[in-house]
Amino acid sequence: MTNAPDRTQSIREDTQGVSRRSFLRRGALGGTAAAAGAFAAPAVLAQAPLTIKMQTSWPASDVWQEMAGQYATRVEEMSGGRLKVDLLPAGAVVAPFQVLDAVNDGVLDAAHSVSAYWYGKNKAASLFGTGPVFGGNPTTMLSWFYQGGGRELYNELTQEVMGLDVVGMLGFPMPAQPLGWFKEPVEGVADIQGLKYRTVGLAADLMQSMGMSVSQLPGGEIVPAMERGVIDAFEFNNPTSDRRFGAQDVADYYYLGSYHQASEAFEFLFNRSFLEDLDDDLRSIVLYAVESASTANTALALDQYSTDLQELQNNDGVTVRNTPEEIQLAQLDAWKELITVLEEDPFMKKILDSQRAWVERVAYYELLNSPDYKLAYNYFFPGKLPA
Repeated sequence: MTNAPDRTQSIREDTQGVSRRSFLRRGALGGTAAAAGAFAAPAVLAQAPLTIKMQTSWPASDVWQEMAGQYATRVEEMSGGRLKVDLLPAGAVVAPFQVLDAVNDGVLDAAHSVSAYWYGKNKAASLFGTGPVFGGNPTTMLSWFYQGGGRELYNELTQEVMGLDVVGMLGFPMPAQPLGWFKEPVEGVADIQGLKYRTVGLAADLMQSMGMSVSQLPGGEIVPAMERGVIDAFEFNNPTSDRRFGAQDVADYYYLGSYHQASEAFEFLFNRSFLEDLDDDLRSIVLYAVESASTANTALALDQYSTDLQELQNNDGVTVRNTPEEIQLAQLDAWKELITVLEEDPFMKKILDSQRAWVERVAYYELLNSPDYKLAYNYFFPGKLPA
């Protein structure tokens, strides 16, 4: 594997080439500047901010909308007010699963989502968020995107294989997602057989292979589907989002720790022509703000998720448990079988080979170097964790 390219050079390569639209707009801007000098137009006109129309895949009330807001704030402040982000919730312009098409078509300038939401267009999308777990944690896999060749493979998928006019970035290494919410206790694989279950991406293939009947639904549709009996169980992502949309009102058992989606990240989508039209410094701000927001998102998530987990246990009467080891082992077996099928596609094999090589080297260091944090936690907070 070759060394990752310089980051600044990578940004240039993502947006290389100047579109006709870009050329015309820049020409128009140049003409406007000349006219402004000739007619002494008020300075306020020249300082009007450029608005980025950005929609998320999240309801306005979700913590992930707040995280998208952390990105918007950074763009606006780092640009000194030259950029303004018109941040819209899911459904404001298009449905949650349609933001990729909207960005590609120029209906939106940008979107905040996850790649698994367009897995129906190409299953390789799910490898950039909800793919197999080789032993790397979420930070391991986000690092693969930026340093291990993942970004180049993402660009190859979206721009060359699929022919899309988009540039994508990943941010915020999400904590592993819970197995989810169930109406009755789950002790082993037999207890999930035949359940109608909500998940997305390749996790849908995985859980289907384990005997569940899977539906892929946006987060805002989960609780109504439970109430109507369309699904029996579900996962979304985290204690805060789950609690805000009322998961505790439709299920009593919450199982944490699962391999079905253990290393996802946010996907930031940008219309490629829109990026080309930006001045170089503004383009860099728009893209590097993803990395800045990633740190802020992580801090907010750890604070909010841990607080809401306590609320679910202590005030909402939810029974919180670890996912049984039998189910986790069965998930690894199911991933192994699914990988064999996925690798029949040469491009998917190319991505999986890259991930495997990265995890084998990087996770070896991480695991060998990491102390036993659970041992330390139990030492200072004895009896707190479930046995």
